[in-house]
Amino acid sequence: MKLEVAVTQSPSSSFDRIPELALDWIAQGRQVAIATVVSTWGSAPRPIGSQMLIADSGEIEGSVSGGCVEGAVVIEAQETLRTGLPVLLEFGVSGEDAFSAGLACGGEIKVVVEPVGEDIGAGRGMPIAMLEDLVAARSTRSRIVYEVTLDRWVRSLREPCQDEAQIGITDGTYVHPHEPPLRLIIAGAVHVAQALIPMAQVVGFDVVLIDPRGAFATEDRFPGVTIHKDYPDEVLPQIGIDHRTAIVTLAHDPKIDDPALEAGFTSDAFYIGALGSRRTQGQRLERLSARGYGPEDLRRIHGPVGLDIGALGPAEIAVSIMAELVARHRSRLA
Repeated sequence: MKLEVAVTQSPSSSFDRIPELALDWIAQGRQVAIATVVSTWGSAPRPIGSQMLIADSGEIEGSVSGGCVEGAVVIEAQETLRTGLPVLLEFGVSGEDAFSAGLACGGEIKVVVEPVGEDIGAGRGMPIAMLEDLVAARSTRSRIVYEVTLDRWVRSLREPCQDEAQIGITDGTYVHPHEPPLRLIIAGAVHVAQALIPMAQVVGFDVVLIDPRGAFATEDRFPGVTIHKDYPDEVLPQIGIDHRTAIVTLAHDPKIDDPALEAGFTSDAFYIGALGSRRTQGQRLERLSARGYGPEDLRRIHGPVGLDIGALGPAEIAVSIMAELVARHRSRLA
């Protein structure tokens, strides 16, 4: 069966799309530099790998701290764009000055600022071709590692070693494994989905919406969302489900919800949730058990979906779902 797909650009969080945004700005004729947190100590509010994009006009996107560190980074970025020379910055504060610098209880961060483009100044910036290769790998949900030596500014892209996930400075080289973006697959283009999708996008999830019902799955109701107007068992084998994917079923229709749940059982999805009352969840488990799924599979379903915060109405239910998604994602990284 041929899938009917409506694809538009996702407005997901720019904090996690700095490489992609950098290419967009370059295509618009801007000169850009990318600032990256490469080391932290103490109360640094942004983790290693956090990035900020700075244009020659002074426009910025993203962040590397929670305060006035950004101002200093912007000034240094303007200088790197003039000279073409990357720079490693160190910020350390304590005591009463800590909060104003975005390090609320004192701490230290190191930030690398790299101009992008071979034709800038001394020509030691990140090559545009390398940035394009990085973005291409991310677009296919492929894992890739970016490395840069912090003394000679030698850069490389490579495939990760087995189970490589460590990010940071090793023997004078900053190592940054890029994981596929978080992705949320939603089965059911219902009212809750209209509230949940913007929240997920702000957090940084790519969103895929699946619903064969044409009256529900419309671009007017879900602007800027990738919509598959078919059943999950037709869609999911083609798009795949990896360890950075969450599945939430909202349709209240077993013909739509159950195939999405079953696809989740045979995947590495880090979260599977299903909307419905406890009674509905009980009936759901009976159906899936009768189809041969065992206790280990069924225990993967968070149902009723979301944290129990007494949520009422689509918006509050969406908040509870998003909170549980974040909690689950962070707990597995701890």
